[in-house]
Amino acid sequence: MTARPQIFIPIHGHRVRPEPAGRRELAMDFPDFTESERDCAQSAPQGWHVAPRLGVLRKRLRLRGYDGCENGGPMSEWRDEINRKALARLTLALPAIFPRPALIHALGRRFTPPMPRLAIDSYWRAHPVRADRLARALARKSGAPPGWTWRLANEKRARMKRRSRNADASEPDWLSVSFRIPPAPYRERGFARGAGFCCICGQPVYRFGWHVDLWDRGANRNAIWHAACVIAWDFWTAPSDYARVLKRLQQRRCAETGRRLWKTAEVDHRVPLFRVWREHRAMPWPSLLGFWGLPNLQVINREAHAGKCAEEAQFRRVIADGL
Repeated sequence: MTARPQIFIPIHGHRVRPEPAGRRELAMDFPDFTESERDCAQSAPQGWHVAPRLGVLRKRLRLRGYDGCENGGPMSEWRDEINRKALARLTLALPAIFPRPALIHALGRRFTPPMPRLAIDSYWRAHPVRADRLARALARKSGAPPGWTWRLANEKRARMKRRSRNADASEPDWLSVSFRIPPAPYRERGFARGAGFCCICGQPVYRFGWHVDLWDRGANRNAIWHAACVIAWDFWTAPSDYARVLKRLQQRRCAETGRRLWKTAEVDHRVPLFRVWREHRAMPWPSLLGFWGLPNLQVINREAHAGKCAEEAQFRRVIADGL
C-alpha cells in the first residue's frame, strides 16, 4: 500500500495551494508575517505554496491595473470605454435638432445613454417634478372630453395574459377599481384619441416622445405616451418612490410638525384620496390631477403619519355610521 500523504493544515486563515516542486516560496519573502506564521511556512511540505496575508493580497489586487501593471488605473477605465462607445452611438443617431436640456443631462450622466430616446427618458426620470407639472399643464390644455365623468369599475377585471388591439368594443378599455388611481379619460376606449396622442393628457406625441414638434414631422403614430407623462403617471401612482425628491423640496423638515425628517419618514397626501372621491368628484378633470401631484404630496414622520391616519379612519367610521 502506498503511504497516505500528509496534509498540511494552515493556521491564521492563510490558504495553501499545491504547486509544482521547485517553486516553494518561504515566508521570508513576506516580511509582514509573524514569527509563528514564519515557522508554519517553513514547515510546509515540499511542493506547497504559502499565500500572503489576505489583507496584503487584496491591496495588491486593488492597485493592479487591467494590463497587469502594479500601479494600474482605477475602475473608471471600464466605464470610460463604455461611455466612449455609447457617445459614438448617440452622436451617430442624434438628429440635427434635439432638446438642449436633455442632451446636457445625458452628457453629464455617469453612464451616457446610447440613443436619443433613452437620453430623453433619462432626463425626465431625473426631474419627476417637472414631468408632473408638464403633464398637468398638457391636461389643462386638452380639457376633459365632452360627456366624460369620473367613475370606477364595479368589479376588478380579470388579468389578461395577452392584450389584443381587436378587443371587444362593448367592454370599457380602462376603468380603475379604486379612487387611489388618478382619473384618465383618454385611456378609456370611448374617449381615446388614437395613435399619436397621449393617453394621459390627450395631446399629440411627437418624435422621441417629446411634447413639442421640433422637427416639423407631425405626431408619432407609433406612440401613445409622452416621455414626461410616463414619469408623471409613475409619480402619481407610486409617490413613495420619489421620497428623496420630496424631502429635498421640504428641506428635510416634517410638513406636519416642522421638525427634522427621520429616515423612517413617509409620503402622505395632504387631502386624503377618499375625500377627493367623496367631496371633489365633480371638479374639472385637469384640476383633479393636482390631488395626486406635487401640490397634495408631503413627507411626514412616521409618528405624525400614524396619528393622521387614525384621525382619517375615525372620520370615515363616523361617516359610515351616519349613512
